[in-house]
Amino acid sequence: MTVLVACERSGTIRDVLIANGIDAVSCDLEPTDKPGPHIVGDALEQIDRRWPMVIAHPVCTFLTNAGAKHLYIGGRKENGPDLSRWDAMRKGAAFFNAFKRANAPKIAIENPIPHFHARQIIGSPTQYVQPWWFGEEAFKATGFWLTGLPKLVATNKLTPPKPGTDEHKRWSFIHRMPPGPDRQAERSKTFLGIAKAIAEQWGRA
Repeated sequence: MTVLVACERSGTIRDVLIANGIDAVSCDLEPTDKPGPHIVGDALEQIDRRWPMVIAHPVCTFLTNAGAKHLYIGGRKENGPDLSRWDAMRKGAAFFNAFKRANAPKIAIENPIPHFHARQIIGSPTQYVQPWWFGEEAFKATGFWLTGLPKLVATNKLTPPKPGTDEHKRWSFIHRMPPGPDRQAERSKTFLGIAKAIAEQWGRA
């Protein structure tokens, strides 16, 4: 059977699964960045079908800890809540939780660290991982909410550079990325080292 990689435009996990002999298809509202099996459309329309495994990357814009201040007018709590932002957060959390009910015995939902209010709705992740656990010179805490799957095990842990050094700044390129039209897509891409660990550890789980 085919693994569904939901909300993936890059095709990274899809292609690594396929390279490991596992049938996979990605799904996103946008066309895939790389040629390969891909469904253009709403991933929620796919998850009622039976899949052996669903790996989902729901949009984190309104859930991530980094955006918590934007729940308030002008980014300041004393200004009161930004009601439109709170509404968007609740809708984002509902979209996230829909993947927990996917018709699959094995489910992995990936997102950055969620803020307190989001955690009240989506819960806390089963685990956090870092790219440098898998041979990637980068910092990006990534949470996985898991059903029927084991926690990922580090495959090639690097030694992080000391804070304040040029190397540390280089490893922090995700957080230092300037604003731009491609910023969200670039920040959301899965590191190849993590994708390989997913394929190797979950592909046959």
